[in-house]
Amino acid sequence: MEDRIRLEELYGRNVFTLSKMKERLPKSVYRNVLEVMQGGGELSRADADVVAKAMKDWAMENGATHYTHWFQPLTGITAEKHDAFVASPDEDGHMVTAFTGKDLIKGEPDASSFPSGGLRSTFEARGYTAWDITSPAFLKEAGTGVTLCIPTAFCSYKGEALDKKTPLLRSMEAINTQALRILRLFGDTEARRVTTSTGAEQEYFLVDKDKALKREDLIFTGRTLFGAPAPKGQEMEDHYFGVIRERVGEFMKDLNVELWKLGVPAKTQHNEVAPAQHELAPIYENANLATDHNQLVMEAMKRVADHHNLRCLLHEKPFAGVNGSGKHNNWSLTADTGENLLDPGDSPERNIRFLLVLSCVLKAVDTHADLLRQSASDVGNDLRLGANEAPPAIVSVFLGEQLEDVVKQLVETGSADSHTEGGVLRTGVSTLPDINKDATDRNRTSPFAFTGNKFEFRMVGSSDSMAGSTTTLNTIVAEAFCDAADRLEKADNFELAVHDLIKENLTEHQRIIFDGNGYSEVWVQEAARRGLPNIPSMIEAAPALTTDKSVRLFEKFGIFTKVELLSREEIIYETYAKTINIEALTMIDMAAKQIIPACMKYERDLANTIIAVKTAGAVFGAEAEKLQHIADKIDEAQEALDALRALEEQAGKIEQEKERAFFYKDRVLPAMAALRSPCDILEQIVDKASWPFPTYEDLMFEV
Repeated sequence: MEDRIRLEELYGRNVFTLSKMKERLPKSVYRNVLEVMQGGGELSRADADVVAKAMKDWAMENGATHYTHWFQPLTGITAEKHDAFVASPDEDGHMVTAFTGKDLIKGEPDASSFPSGGLRSTFEARGYTAWDITSPAFLKEAGTGVTLCIPTAFCSYKGEALDKKTPLLRSMEAINTQALRILRLFGDTEARRVTTSTGAEQEYFLVDKDKALKREDLIFTGRTLFGAPAPKGQEMEDHYFGVIRERVGEFMKDLNVELWKLGVPAKTQHNEVAPAQHELAPIYENANLATDHNQLVMEAMKRVADHHNLRCLLHEKPFAGVNGSGKHNNWSLTADTGENLLDPGDSPERNIRFLLVLSCVLKAVDTHADLLRQSASDVGNDLRLGANEAPPAIVSVFLGEQLEDVVKQLVETGSADSHTEGGVLRTGVSTLPDINKDATDRNRTSPFAFTGNKFEFRMVGSSDSMAGSTTTLNTIVAEAFCDAADRLEKADNFELAVHDLIKENLTEHQRIIFDGNGYSEVWVQEAARRGLPNIPSMIEAAPALTTDKSVRLFEKFGIFTKVELLSREEIIYETYAKTINIEALTMIDMAAKQIIPACMKYERDLANTIIAVKTAGAVFGAEAEKLQHIADKIDEAQEALDALRALEEQAGKIEQEKERAFFYKDRVLPAMAALRSPCDILEQIVDKASWPFPTYEDLMFEV
């Protein structure tokens, strides 16, 4: 009971919640804040001044000395510039604190050094942050002290979105507008808002910090660029849901406390598939808040890990040969009346509104499969998607037996009269209860799976912001809703028209439905036969942003302009090239300064041993064979190192971003693999004491 009360008191302690606003604001100002949060618009400057003072007083009472406009630039992480709550001292030399409505509403960080894809020139420094009233301010406790963080959007001097939040908020407005049109068609006059709810199942690795700091690749790239497999990996399947180690448990305990104080509804924690891999999942929230909270989760994971002398790895593939990390984005639509638009109810075949919503989602995913694939693209995810551990790079939808049966009936006969029942699971043990089964199993190989009353988009990478995938999902479904509403609002016979539209959508887009093994080569061939896109890499997915189809989509709903889309495509090429460049240079440094010298020293020691054995008159053979093997692999590594250096020089001379990105993909990446191969073999035959940095065994099994 005491723990429950403590948790209730702890949760949201560092958040300027509505309840805190209600306590501190005049009733009229509080009412105006609620109206803007729920219906849009702007606060008056007078009201903003009142809110700012109340926010400052609360923050300073809790130890804050600074405030920051906390935003999410196109780096994919968060940014902040701290300002103290100080003004010029008064005439007696006393410090005066100040924080006005103007300070709250608008900030002006330098925009020139953030990625802009050509939207800003280096000499054009001005950018603005604008207060997002729908996401509450919070206090961050860190080495700098306590800082009031105000979630904001970030745009250029000319108004282009330079961040992840602005397009997300635009997409939420778009799907709200179109979803309300659908609800009105079915006679719902009470709902005033439809909100996207999301929740990110965050996977991550924990390794010992001291060991991680002995590896340049983990320091500079977040993943291991060299490394032979440990004798044991995940093949025994004993880590998944296993007992949490004490050191990891202490980290999780402190992480939960930090997140609960920030109002993050962290709920589930467990060991994941790979050794040293774990997962944290929250309760689902408003998509904007959930995106902000997931950024806080990733920040807190790194900070808390450091306090436990651990290093949190959020890279999608920090270790070769074992499970990589993703971030399942659980997406649903909920009206402010509490209704979930994706809840099929007890009889989905008779739930016409649900069937229309479902058919629109299928249409959206099929029509824009390339965009959805692009929204889950990042450099690390190229190493994960399609690697028999995560969804393939081919987008498909899993509905489950019950809904697939309903869809099949509608497509084949035009009507659905029944649905598959879940039944009862009988355990066969007299002391155990029988269990009511769901009507369908799950499919972990599906990129976009229906899981009861939501869709789980499983392609998103662990280090990625949720904003990109959610923005795309919102926008493509808004378009499908808009098309449906345009047609049905003009219909003379609504019941007949909606029936025909559902059948039409399901018939035309049933190719996107797949319930089999997404890892199999058979599915790759079948997907090609169906005409589904198979886009293997980040940079091959990038052009999906700027097709005529995509430009029309995003401009129609005011999410992105064509210029903003072109800028994001350019940023993708730039980011890819820079990332692989850093990885290649790190490999060159590690091979030239650590691996090859260490192996040559061991080679010399082994040669001296052979000479000593020969001098003593003993018979030897294995030593000489091993020496030759090591010498051959050192030569192979040196040759590969020289080749990688030459390619790096070539890459530096390529000026066009797209061309440079593809050069890194097609030429540099294979050269990196060629360098890794002999080095990993050398690790397996060189004395462990001679190896220059911690191995997979040291990192994954000694936490």
